[in-house]
Amino acid sequence: MKGNFSTAGATGSGRLWLVLVSAVALLVALPVLAIFWLALFPEENIWPHLLDTVLFHYVSETLVLAAGVSLLTLLGGVAAAWLVTMCRFPGRAFFEWALLLPFAVPAYVIAYVYTDLLEYAGPLQGALRDWFGWQTARDYWFPEIRSMGGAIAMLSLVLYPYVYMLARAAFLEQCGSIRAASRALGCSPWQSFLRVSLPMARPAIAVGLSLVLMETLNDFGTVDFFAVRTLSVGIYDTWLSRGNLGGAAQIACSTLVFVVLLISLERLGRARQRHFVQSPAADRDAYSLYGTRAWLAHGFCALLLVGGFGVPLLVLGGYAASNFSSYWTEDFIGIARNSFFLSAGAAFATALLGLVLAYGKRLFPSRAVRAMVGFARLGYAMPGAVMAIGVLIPLGAFDNALDAFMRSQFGISTGLVLSGTVFAILFAYTARFLAVSAGATETSLDKVTPSMDRAAHALGRNSWQTLWSVHLPLVRAGLLSGALVVFVDCMKELPATLLLRPFGFETLATYVYQFASDEMLERSALGALMIVLVGLLPVILLSRSLGRARREGARSTILQETEAPAL
Repeated sequence: MKGNFSTAGATGSGRLWLVLVSAVALLVALPVLAIFWLALFPEENIWPHLLDTVLFHYVSETLVLAAGVSLLTLLGGVAAAWLVTMCRFPGRAFFEWALLLPFAVPAYVIAYVYTDLLEYAGPLQGALRDWFGWQTARDYWFPEIRSMGGAIAMLSLVLYPYVYMLARAAFLEQCGSIRAASRALGCSPWQSFLRVSLPMARPAIAVGLSLVLMETLNDFGTVDFFAVRTLSVGIYDTWLSRGNLGGAAQIACSTLVFVVLLISLERLGRARQRHFVQSPAADRDAYSLYGTRAWLAHGFCALLLVGGFGVPLLVLGGYAASNFSSYWTEDFIGIARNSFFLSAGAAFATALLGLVLAYGKRLFPSRAVRAMVGFARLGYAMPGAVMAIGVLIPLGAFDNALDAFMRSQFGISTGLVLSGTVFAILFAYTARFLAVSAGATETSLDKVTPSMDRAAHALGRNSWQTLWSVHLPLVRAGLLSGALVVFVDCMKELPATLLLRPFGFETLATYVYQFASDEMLERSALGALMIVLVGLLPVILLSRSLGRARREGARSTILQETEAPAL
C-alpha cells in the first residue's frame, strides 16, 4: 500500500495530512500523559497512604466484580449465540436481533429499576409478605440487591450482548462442513460445540470479553449505588471527597494497568484469528430442537431479553406515562437539549478527527503513522473517571497560565476559560470515543480500491480534492454510523460528565443519577426512558448487519452448490 500512496504523500497537501494526524494524536494523548505526570509528581504524595488503607480494597473489589461479570456474560452470551445460530426452536428468528436490545440500557439505569423492584420496600417483597403473612425481614430470606452479587447481575444483564454479538458472528463464519465432519466422526452436537465450534470462536469471544471488562471498569453509577468500592469509585471519592487530585491520578494509573492487560488480551485474540475462504454456516446446518429442549432454549433467550430490556422498559415506561405531565417541564427540556447538543457536538468532532486519522493513515501507511493512530485510539479504553482527570490537568494548567499572564500584563483575571466549562466535557467525549468513529471510517476506506486514488491523481487531483470528490461519498455510510454510535455513547456517559460538568449544568445521565440515587426513580424515569430509546438506534444497525451476514452466508452456500457440478 505504500507504493499506492507515496505520490500523494510526497505532495504538500499530503505532508499536511501527516501534520494533522500528528496533531490529533498528540491532542488525544494529552489526558493519558497528564495522568502519568500528575501521578509521578503530585502536590501531595499519598501513594503510601493509599497502599496502607484503601487501594487493596479498591483493587480486590474490582477484581471480584470483573470476574463475576466475565463468568455470567460468557455463559449467557456464548450460549445464546450458539442457540440462535445453530439451533432451530420457537422464536429463534425474533431472538436473533432482540437479544441485542439490552445494549440500549445503561447499567446504572437497570440498577435503579431492579433496586426499586427488589428492595425491602419494593413491590415484590411487599407482595411476598402479604401472601405468606411475614411481618419483618427476619421472618424470611431474600437476596440483597445492593451488594456485589447485585452489581454483577445488573452489569451482566446489559453487557452480555458484547459477547453474544461477536460469538454469533464467529459461529456464522464457521464452515458447516467442519461440524458435519465432527458429527460423522461420532461427536454429539454438544461435543461438536465443545471440541470444534467453541475453540474456533475463542479469539472473537476473547475480544468481546475484553470489551465487557472495559465497560465494567468504566461503570460508576451502578457500583456507587450498590456501595461496591471499585477503582472508579475510588477515583471519584479521592478527588471530590478528599480533595486530592494527585491521589486520584495515582488510582487512575492503577486502573490503566487493568486497561493495558485487557488491550493485550484483545490483541492476543485478534492475533490468533485466521481467515480462510470457506462456506459460512447456512441455516440448513442448524440442529432442530423439539419438545422440552426447544422450550428450554426459548425460555433461556427470553430470560436474557426480559431481564435486560423488557423489565426496565416496562417499569420506566409505566412511571414516565403516569407522571409525564408533571415532569415534562421547561427545565427537563433544557436538560434534554444539553444532552443532545453535547452528544451531537462530540459526534461531529469525532467524525471529523476520525476522518483525519483514517485518511492520514491511508496516505502514510508507515509504522510511525500506524503507531500514532493506534495511540490516539487509546482513549476508548480509558474509563470515564480516568479520562476526566486526564482532561482536567492540561486544561487547568492552560487556564492558570493564561490567568497569570493576563494578570501580569493587563491586571485582569480570566478565570476558568476551558476547565469547568462545557468544552471540557466535549474534549473528554471526543478523546474517549474517537476510536469508534475512526474505526468505522477506516473500515469504509479500506473498501475503496487504490486504483481510484491513482485515477484521481492522474487527473491532477491532490489528496484533499480526492478525499472530497472520491472517498467522502463512498465512506459516508461508515462515517455516519460511527457518529451515531458516538452520539448514543455520549448520551449515556456518566462518570466523565459528573466530574467535569460546570456548576448547575445537567445532562440526562446526571439527571437520572441525581434523582434515582436519592430513591426517586419515578422522577428520573422519563430521562432514563429517553436514554434507552435513543440507545436503540445503534442496536438496529447491529441487528441489520448480523442479519445481512446470515443472508450472505446462505447465498454463498447456495451459489457454491449450484456451481459444483460445473467444476
